[in-house]
Amino acid sequence: MKSLYAVLFSAVLLAGLSFQASAQESGEVASSMKWVSTTVDFGTIPQGKPVVASFTFTNTSMVPLLINSVSTSCGCTVADYPKEPVLPGKTAVISATFNAAAAGPFQKSVLVSTNATEGRATLILKGEVAIQ
Repeated sequence: MKSLYAVLFSAVLLAGLSFQASAQESGEVASSMKWVSTTVDFGTIPQGKPVVASFTFTNTSMVPLLINSVSTSCGCTVADYPKEPVLPGKTAVISATFNAAAAGPFQKSVLVSTNATEGRATLILKGEVAIQ
């Protein structure tokens, strides 16, 4: 009786793994995304005037892309992102607003967590704030 259970368990396990592998090969399980650019260089910007970076991406998979979370490296940067799933083939934008309060060079990051195969992406805002 134990050997019958072992054989049935093995068959079910093998079938499940085979289904998962074929689904991944056809792109039905995991999302994928392509960024236009992951870095925005503002060059020199005036102090006291916030600037906005737009990061455009496309869902290149056959399943909806979910953005799980977006976090910024400091309180001087605020991000906005799509809360609804991005459908296959569709394009969306993550925007990041940098408060240019302090003079000098800056480099800020925005960490994007998704259900895509890549998992996470780091977006970069950089430049220099000029004294006004």
